[in-house]
Amino acid sequence: MQRKPFGRTSGGMETELFELTNRNGCTAVLTDFGASLVSLTAPDREGRKDDVTLGFRTPDGYATNGCFIGGTIGRYGNRIAGAAFKLDGREIRLTPNDGPNSLHGGKMGFHLMPWKAEPSASGDGVVFSRVSPDGEEQFPGNLKVTVEYRWTDEQILRIDYRAVTDRTTVVNLTHHSYFNLAGEGKGDILGHLLQIDADRFTPVNANLIPTGELRPVKGTPLDFTKPVPVGLRIGDADEQLRLGRGYDHNFVLNAGGGALSRAVRMTEPGSGRVMEVWTTEPGIQFYSGNFLDGSLTGKSGKPYGLRTGFCLEPQHFPDSPNRPEFPSTKLRPGEEYRTVTEYRFSVE
Repeated sequence: MQRKPFGRTSGGMETELFELTNRNGCTAVLTDFGASLVSLTAPDREGRKDDVTLGFRTPDGYATNGCFIGGTIGRYGNRIAGAAFKLDGREIRLTPNDGPNSLHGGKMGFHLMPWKAEPSASGDGVVFSRVSPDGEEQFPGNLKVTVEYRWTDEQILRIDYRAVTDRTTVVNLTHHSYFNLAGEGKGDILGHLLQIDADRFTPVNANLIPTGELRPVKGTPLDFTKPVPVGLRIGDADEQLRLGRGYDHNFVLNAGGGALSRAVRMTEPGSGRVMEVWTTEPGIQFYSGNFLDGSLTGKSGKPYGLRTGFCLEPQHFPDSPNRPEFPSTKLRPGEEYRTVTEYRFSVE
């Protein structure tokens, strides 16, 4: 691991970069600002290496982009309806930052925070840690969090999340990189072939909050049980696509969570790059970059236009604190929150 300065944010925060290089000469670069992934290189079928993540040249890009690019998301990934929920009979009122809702932890989520960084015991990674104090963004409990990134010789980016609390709280951590397997700055992602191991999804209302239904994907534009180009049906006259302005939905994984299992296979035919997502989580959010509008300039100097990157965010379901029928996101004192995500890269 190589460690070097990244620069100072406009808010005065000094940041660092941590570069991990595997035996293939491919790199994963991380920063202690937001425990974020800055870049990741992967070879195509001809052996040419490209950065396959969207990102920025300076830490201020991560501090101000508004799209959560590359960040560790917490305390609660995705939306909580009305920025409020009841926890053991007590009403918790959060900070709205997405219309009436709380999104990705509120106005100052984990992706905007400084993290302590140190090399992992394995030697092929970095461990980020922080304490989210009681009342941060109105969430209860002092939450001690570690996020370990490892970059292996097998082209696997493994993320291990752990957390403990001193008061009952809710936790739903996830990762928010935008990927483009053709390469960063090389067009849109509509030709990528997507397969999701999920027979159901959680449909949303006009505020993008789950209705509580677990709806079969069969017969809908959200059926990715077999490989389908992302752009094939994205413009269909479908209510769910209209509400999300494209794909912005949680899929109920067939594996159900618990054991590390494959959730997604994404392929880019031109380069031959393949990315699989393996996770212990029960759901995954697929977001097709619907709000990228060209106003952000990336690290290659090119604007990030509509659907130039996609996100695959392993998670518990959105609004679970208000949905007791969904898998629980409660964490109590004496328990340990633990989840694992792997982004596995190969070629075909």
